[in-house]
Formats: sequence, structure tokens, C-alpha cells
Amino acid sequence: MEKIRMGVIGLGNRGRALTNCVILPARDVDITAVCDVYDDRVDAAAAEIKDKKGKEPFRTCSAGELLARTDVDAVLISCAWEDHIPLAVEAMKAGKAVALEVGGAYSIEDCFELVRTCEETRTPFMFMENCCFDRYELLATAMARHGLFGRVVHCEGAYSHDLREEVGYGDINRHYRLRNYINRNLENYPTHDLGPIAKLLGINRGNRMTGLVCGSTGSFGLHEYVCEKPELTYLKEVKFAQGDIFHTIITCENGETVLLRLDTTLPRFYTRNFTVRGTKGLYEMNTNSVFFDYMDGEKYWEPIDTYREIIDNAREYEEKYLPEMWKKVTPEQLKAGHGGMDWFEFDAFFTALREGGEMPVDVYDAAAWMAISCLSEQSIKNNGSYVEIPDFTRGKYKTRPLKDVTAL
Repeated sequence: MEKIRMGVIGLGNRGRALTNCVILPARDVDITAVCDVYDDRVDAAAAEIKDKKGKEPFRTCSAGELLARTDVDAVLISCAWEDHIPLAVEAMKAGKAVALEVGGAYSIEDCFELVRTCEETRTPFMFMENCCFDRYELLATAMARHGLFGRVVHCEGAYSHDLREEVGYGDINRHYRLRNYINRNLENYPTHDLGPIAKLLGINRGNRMTGLVCGSTGSFGLHEYVCEKPELTYLKEVKFAQGDIFHTIITCENGETVLLRLDTTLPRFYTRNFTVRGTKGLYEMNTNSVFFDYMDGEKYWEPIDTYREIIDNAREYEEKYLPEMWKKVTPEQLKAGHGGMDWFEFDAFFTALREGGEMPVDVYDAAAWMAISCLSEQSIKNNGSYVEIPDFTRGKYKTRPLKDVTAL
């Protein structure tokens, strides 16, 4: 497949941003059809595509109508979370390659249906978790592969992002997060932090997640926020279900643990808190620092508070361990979205699609990572009880070789 003809379903903020990433001049891709439930979003996206590419795409408010078109080879799905898996299943059955934007699953059966459909139709599918392609996670992963951290024992990650405005103004801006925060308490957005960790730990490739337990604070931040905004006071009697801070502890078959934190309704700066702990050292994304058993030729046997002295020292390891794509990143790629992550994830999708290769973030990854949402909801409803995580590969993980996203 040389010239890829792509349809886009879902044209909100994220959908429009990804659309702009797809139609960059450096890509040999045409967006031939666009779809959203709102006419104005469809019209705005179509006009922008025509302005930048010289061709106006087909416009529709019906996903089924878009998927029936013969001039659509692949589809980007970036609509509300509830519709991600159903539309991905429908698209694969229609023979359209799928690029599925991230989100959490609403049921385990949905996750199994996603896997079954991909296996039965053999339609190309990629889960578009852009954080798997970020420079910091890839640097730490390369260092782990070379044994610098020793035996990796524990990893941490977070989606710590002040979303009070986005959630609170959900009705006004037609954003799906509001109804989720009103009705559900769970790890609703697990894959930004879990995805890179799962890749580093070889999840679905020699290792798997076996179970989880969850805990949550009460919900206070959003209530105070909406009460302070005159245009949102209609929400002041709403009892938000989503806790301000939600923790998930995941166990793995090979003995590792993973700690995830969802933290989106209290004032704070953005961080994914990506952390790798091993028997010989650690990597911490917040300070972009590494600490090893041996530092400057000396072995530290006692804990020493040295983080101020080693802030940003991971840069010293980039020349040897940072993947080549990040050493050669261009200004255009950096501007494509999220500091270059979006460029590299779509580059991987289009390369695999053209060459018939294996998608670097596949359907088994999607099912396992998205399942954390509905499983965490189950755990919290049962007072933080342990919940088993299914093996969506049905045993194949035992023999699937380790493969990083940089191995295209």
C-alpha cells in the first residue's frame, strides 16, 4: 500500500490535532473522509483539510457511512471513549486498518471482542499510545535492555494533569469526560503511564499482568471548581463519582509491580512520573535523572539524598542509548504534536501498514492496557479487592519475542 487513504472518526480537540499530524506535507497520506456527530466539527475539519491538501474530503455524521466507502483504506478513531472499541470492531470487519486513539475499556468482553475481531479478520490494528514513543521512556527502556538497572523490579507512572477546566466545561464544550467523572470512579485513562512501562517489562511478550488492587480519595476538587465558576453553578449539586486521586497497584507474572496514579482534579503541574527501579539503579523522569549502585566509581551502600546533584544527568547517556530517531528529530516532527511523539507513532503506523509489518503497539497491548479501567472500577466497588487481569493472548505471550517500538 503506497498512497494511504484515511478516514477520521471523531473531530474534537484530539481528533483535530491528530488530523493535522496526518496531513503534514512530509506524509504521503490523503484524508478522504471525515466524521463526527456534530456538523460544525465535520465542516471545520473538512475546510482545513481542503486548505492544506487541496482536496475536500467526504463529510458525514455516520461512522457506518464512512466505513462503507471504497476510498478509505484506514481509519483513525478518536471519538468518545465509549465508542472506541465498538467502532474499531466495526472498522476491522469492514476491512479498514485501524489506528485507535487511547482510552479505557468499559467491559472485559469488549476487550476480548477487539482481540477476536483482529485475529479473525487479520485487519491491521494499532493502538495509538504516543507516550510509548517519547524520548524519555525510550531512553530508559534502552538502558534497561542493556542491563544498567540490573533486574527491573518496580515501575511507576501517572497521568497527573489538571483537567478541571476540560471536565467542568464538558457540557459547554461537548466533551465526554464530564459524564464519566459524574458516573464512574476508576483509573479512566491508564495507558499514557502504563503503556511505556508495559513495553519495558515485556508485557504480552514473555511476561503478563496478573492482577490489581485499587484505592481512591474522595471527590472534592471538581465540586469546589464548579462552585467557583458562575457559568458552572448548575453542577454544584452534582455528586462527582471520580475520586481526586486514584491509585492502582498491578502485579506481574515475572515478579514486578507497577504503581499507577490518576490525578486530574486538583491543582498541579503535568507529569507522567515515569520511574524505573532495578537492583542496580533507577531512572526518574520528573528530574530526568539516573542513580546507580556505582556513581563516579564509588559504590553507595547507604541511602544518600543526592537528587539535587544529579538532576538531568540522564542526558549524559543519550549519546549511547537514545534511539536514533530522537537524535535526528526535525523541527517539523517536533511540531507534529506532543513534542514529536505523535509524529513517531503515526510514522510507525504508516510504515507497518505500507510494508505489511507487525504493528508496534498491537491489539493484545490495547486489550490488556484498556482493561485496567473496567477492572479498577470493579476493584474499587469491592473495597479495593484484588482483581485478576485476563491473558488476552491466551498463552501466546509465553513464546512471543520481546520487541520494542523502535524495532520497525
